[in-house]
Amino acid sequence: MNSRILLVEDEPGLSLTLSDLLLSSGYEVETAGDGNTGLAKARGGAFHLIILDVMLPGRSGIEVCRELRQAGSDVAILMLTARTQIVDRVVGLRTGADDYLTKPFDPSELLARVEALLRRVHKENPIKVLKFEFGTVKVDFERPEVFRDGQHISLAGKELQLLRYLIEHREHVLTRDQILSDVWEYQANITTRTVDVHVSWLRQKLEENAQFPRYILTVRGVGYRFQP
Repeated sequence: MNSRILLVEDEPGLSLTLSDLLLSSGYEVETAGDGNTGLAKARGGAFHLIILDVMLPGRSGIEVCRELRQAGSDVAILMLTARTQIVDRVVGLRTGADDYLTKPFDPSELLARVEALLRRVHKENPIKVLKFEFGTVKVDFERPEVFRDGQHISLAGKELQLLRYLIEHREHVLTRDQILSDVWEYQANITTRTVDVHVSWLRQKLEENAQFPRYILTVRGVGYRFQP
C-alpha cells in the first residue's frame, strides 16, 4: 500500500517539483495551493503525511496545523518555511508539527525526512480502513456490516477487530504475539491458540474454501498474512 501525502504549498513551481519528486519515489500525492483548501482536504482525506508550508494564503500553515490537532488528527506533519528564526520553528513544533524543514533544502533531505516520518506512522498508527472489498466480501467497519456474495455475515466483535487489523496490515507478515498484543492487548487467559481459533472462524465465514484460504494466509512457524 503506497503512502498518501498531502502537499500544501502555494508556490506553483515548488509544488510541481516536490510533487514530481514524491511521485517518482512511489508515493501517492495530492496538492493544495492555500491554507483553506489544504485544511479541507486534510479533513476529508485519509493521509499518512502532510507537507505543510508555513506561509500560505487564506490560512497559515501554523493555523492549519493547530486546527487539525485541535480536531484530534494525529496525521504526521512536516512543515516547510523560508524563515530561519528559531521562534518560528518553536511555534510550529509546539503547535503540533512533527518535523520542520527550512527552505531552501536539498531534495534528498526532504525525502529522508519523509521516509523517517512514514516509518514511524506505519509502525505506530496505520491508516484506518473504513470500507474494504476482497473477492465477494464487502466490509463496512463504520456500520459495522459484512456481506459475502450479497448475504449478510454475522461477525463477533473480536472477529471484526481481527479482520480490520489484518486488512490494515495487509501484505505484512504478522506474528501471533504481535496480533495478541495489538488486538487482545494480552488480556488474562488469552493465548496464541486464541488467534488461531479466531482466524479459523474468519476463514469459515469469509473464505470460499476454509481449508485452502485465498486471503487469510498462514505463514508457517510465524503467524498470518492478509493478501487481498
